[in-house]
Amino acid sequence: MIKVTRFAPSPTGTLHIGGVRTALFNFVYSKQQKGKFLIRIEDTDAERSTREFEENILKGLADMGIVPDETPVRQSERSDLYQNAIGQIMDSGQAYYCDCSKERLDEMRSKQQASGLKPQYDGKCRNLNLDKSEKSVLRLKTPQTGELIFHDLVRGEVIFQNSELDDLILVRSDGSPTYHFCNVIDDHDQGVTNVIRGEDHLSNTPRQIHIQQALKLPSLEYAHLPMVLGQDKKRLSKRNAVTSLQDYFDQGYLQSSMINMLARLGWSKGDKEIFYIDDLISDFRIQEVQKAGAIFDPAKLDWINNNHIAALSFAEFKSQLLPFLNSQNIDLDSKENGDEILQAMRTSKPTLAGIAEDLRPYFFDVDGYDEKAEKKFLVGSEKALEFIQRKLNGLETWDEPSIDSALADTQAALDLPTPKLNQPIRIAMTGSTQSPSLGLTLSLFGKEESNARIQNALDHLKASSS
Repeated sequence: MIKVTRFAPSPTGTLHIGGVRTALFNFVYSKQQKGKFLIRIEDTDAERSTREFEENILKGLADMGIVPDETPVRQSERSDLYQNAIGQIMDSGQAYYCDCSKERLDEMRSKQQASGLKPQYDGKCRNLNLDKSEKSVLRLKTPQTGELIFHDLVRGEVIFQNSELDDLILVRSDGSPTYHFCNVIDDHDQGVTNVIRGEDHLSNTPRQIHIQQALKLPSLEYAHLPMVLGQDKKRLSKRNAVTSLQDYFDQGYLQSSMINMLARLGWSKGDKEIFYIDDLISDFRIQEVQKAGAIFDPAKLDWINNNHIAALSFAEFKSQLLPFLNSQNIDLDSKENGDEILQAMRTSKPTLAGIAEDLRPYFFDVDGYDEKAEKKFLVGSEKALEFIQRKLNGLETWDEPSIDSALADTQAALDLPTPKLNQPIRIAMTGSTQSPSLGLTLSLFGKEESNARIQNALDHLKASSS
């Protein structure tokens, strides 16, 4: 039997990290099994679902290389399928109409809660054989005794007591089918064999299995993934991390880095930390996914992205960086040594946006100095800056070794610790204390520009003290 997985998002918000991880695991599992991966848009929540969110989800998945093997379907366009299934489940004798009012249900639940009981429908209409009316809903005759047991590929044997599950609603009074009912019908119609989803759906599984059994549908294999948690060990939310996939792309995280990071949320392969989609398809095992929540660590993502950026060829790196350079109005061709500057700065920050921002001082004048850096290192450095300025201006050869030698001579002559010499020069050149090795930094700026920037810093210090 061909293995078929699916990712079934609701288009009520942008594609978030937890959803991408679920889609990735479904995609990888289907590829391992030489099966099919499907996308189903569960847009039956008409008030909150939008095409804008749907487009965001599909684009985000495509940007990650997670492409379905068939055209995505929308639940909102499958009403005929659900209506046929309603007739089937009525014919089975496993469903009934219920006309209990909202007031009665509210009162019933209040009394149950007051008695310390779990709020659930009491089955009042179960055996009344009511006809359909404008106010009636269709409920499933959930088994009232015994256990529902299924094997989860991640969690092993899972057991639910049927007495804890009430008669859920399959069709609302307005004739629209509910999530559980649509879910089961869609999975069967699409030939889904494996449901891989977050553990927040674990409690939905017995509900859906009961519907399958009522309709005599084939059973499915399930795998419930651990929740993605923030560093506070609470469910990942916008309060403790960026949750939208597009936001990470906008910051300059690579597709391969996001795949690497998300795959490690709940799964690992020994000590191997850096890998790509082909490695994941080769090595991933759904049975090895952990049960405990998986913590999303932004610092780990930065480390992973740094490694993936470093692994790019220079041509690939330049191509990936170009949109971020454009956002900073940086024209590489404006400098004869633009590529050399780019190469020197490619590991300055863990994201492409950060690298592009760090490149600004190499293409534009410094428009101000970092306040803390100026106070700590620049103020009082006049003697050192004047000395190195004279030393550098006397160099016959302007290259990194010659500049390093001049820096060493200056440090020895003035008897300064390295930060007291190097950091004021860095601040003069870039406005901050961040740059590659100082000799390389000065060589990239050139002799004339280096002299001018050191002089600007001296003039700034003079003006500040007057």
